[in-house]
Amino acid sequence: MKRWLKRLAVTSLIAATALSLTACGQKQSSGSGKKVTIEYFNQKKEMSATLKEIIKDFEKKNPNIHVKETDVPDAGIVLKTRMLSGDVPDVINIFPQNLDFQTWAKAGYFVDMTHKAYIQNIKNHYASKFAVNGKIYNAPLSANVYGFYYNETAFKHLGLKVPQDWSQLENIVKKIQSKGKTPFAIAGSEPWTLTGYHELALASVAGGFNQGNDLVRYSAPNGIKLSNKYIQMDLNRLDILRGTAQKNWQGASYNDQITTFTSGKALMMPQGSWAAPLINAQKPKFKVRTFAFPGPKKGDDMTIGSGDLALSISSKSKHKEAAEKFVAYMCTPAAMQKYYDTDGSPCTIKGVKQAGANSELGGITKYAFTKKHIVFLAQKWTTENDFNTATSNYLMTGNKQEWINAMNTAFNPMKATNK
Repeated sequence: MKRWLKRLAVTSLIAATALSLTACGQKQSSGSGKKVTIEYFNQKKEMSATLKEIIKDFEKKNPNIHVKETDVPDAGIVLKTRMLSGDVPDVINIFPQNLDFQTWAKAGYFVDMTHKAYIQNIKNHYASKFAVNGKIYNAPLSANVYGFYYNETAFKHLGLKVPQDWSQLENIVKKIQSKGKTPFAIAGSEPWTLTGYHELALASVAGGFNQGNDLVRYSAPNGIKLSNKYIQMDLNRLDILRGTAQKNWQGASYNDQITTFTSGKALMMPQGSWAAPLINAQKPKFKVRTFAFPGPKKGDDMTIGSGDLALSISSKSKHKEAAEKFVAYMCTPAAMQKYYDTDGSPCTIKGVKQAGANSELGGITKYAFTKKHIVFLAQKWTTENDFNTATSNYLMTGNKQEWINAMNTAFNPMKATNK
């Protein structure tokens, strides 16, 4: 899942490429009776096997259409390179909160889905959350959510209950440590794994998506200061992870983090719903459950996420009709039930049967598509790489002023566009 969190700055070449594509683009219908091949560019590599099964189901119903699924390492970077070169896949799994998606949509790269019938299959008007200039260019079929995985078996043994507010989580950490056990599994070598945690921390202490961005993105240049009480509260949320993770966490990878948790060596793990298939594949010998990010007060808990399996269609596809048919099929319960049964992340498609609050992910998925499910703050950022690095470095050093300087360095360039 890490591909969707890796962003690079979008250059002015996008607009020029869009213009050149307009001149050479052609539309060819799949209704001619000839078999056509469309490319589906996938960024959910962990779900590749299930997607291939769904594609086979689609091809049985549509024998004149072959769907070629493309899976590559560093998919986000590869996709950017292909888009800039004009080699645009027919159907793309692209994360709609990203700045590159928004820029490409404005440049005319994607089909306008606003009035397509299949968009009506998406509940809670979720597609509208990612509209660009009032138009829908992406069909988000599932959403991710972020919070804490925990070892419910160990919690019961230690007499611990899910925290209702931040102070209760602090007490849980102290009690776990007092029993000689490790509270958190962390992947220090992959800062993206903590993006959701830190963005939730900012939103939680400030009061929501807009307030969190007002604190860092839309404040004055060099406006992130230690004297700000909300910044102090944010640092407090980061501090709970310092000295409470597994040994050698600084060099741990994402896979190491999951193994540490599933082996029982750490009792909690801050991570997104995308980790569930990997956790289950390791068959932990305890009951896995989740809870949302605790707020300052009871009832203020929340989760964060965005469109996960989210599809856009190239406006210059030579087989646009076939691409539309494929996306329309993906928007059906038949396709997404099979997907959900493996992935477990909240599904947006009406008619898909989903697990309840007592399920593995239920502690965070119960808030999906509600006011407690905010979009990643980085929807308003040009990049989050420096933010991620600042977060990771602070956990390693604890140097507050160094962190302040890094945060201002990360956000000051974005503030040049503030009005």
